[in-house]
Amino acid sequence: MYAIIATGGKQYKVSEGDEIRVEKLDAAEGDKITFDNVIAISDGSLKAGKDVASAKVTGTVVKQDRAKKVIVYRYKRKSGYHKKNGHRQPFTAVKIDSIEG
Repeated sequence: MYAIIATGGKQYKVSEGDEIRVEKLDAAEGDKITFDNVIAISDGSLKAGKDVASAKVTGTVVKQDRAKKVIVYRYKRKSGYHKKNGHRQPFTAVKIDSIEG
């Protein structure tokens, strides 16, 4: 059984027991989270739309962290312009506990 959920502007295919990294959520480690924006559920047959209007996916926050650094380097030839910048994107790791729907 799997579900497709939407959070943080992205869609994720999840099953029970999966651990996913989503955009940073306002929750502490160990908190329970409910994803109400379920797009589809499959348990042998695919259900979507009005069939999953009351469906929800629950999970537990495993950790709040930041991803590895991505280096952004801007350069224009012949003008001597170069600029080096780094970015670390924050994320929330969530372990999926149950899919109801």
